[in-house]
Amino acid sequence: MKSMKIATLVALLASPVLAEGDAAAGESKFERNCTTCHAVVDASGNAIIGRANVKTGPNLFGVVGRTAGTEAGFDKYGDSLVAAGAAGGVFDEAALIAYMQDPTAWLRSTLSDDRARSKMSFKLRNEQDAADIAAYLASLN
Repeated sequence: MKSMKIATLVALLASPVLAEGDAAAGESKFERNCTTCHAVVDASGNAIIGRANVKTGPNLFGVVGRTAGTEAGFDKYGDSLVAAGAAGGVFDEAALIAYMQDPTAWLRSTLSDDRARSKMSFKLRNEQDAADIAAYLASLN
């Protein structure tokens, strides 16, 4: 019994702890940090946030649960992001948080390839900001 408690404690300590996101806070953080390159446009073409004609980055409507590098109509993905998607990389909230904080590190980890590079150069250094934005994007699904 004691060894089971110790094993459970070790497993909990070894698991990464992610900040819990606040979707309401994430909306303003998305607007402040992400709308230069991204928009959230629903299936009817209505811009939820950002400008519908932004073409630098893909539309992030429905990104939570989407295979990396597969937004229909967006053709400017980097090779590494497309490869991550082909390898099964899916953007859940945890993956989005990691990707927003360091896109190249996420790709290198996902692909187990130290040469992988992201075309997205922006890094959101604050984990809570990334968690809030991920929660906001998840709330739009």
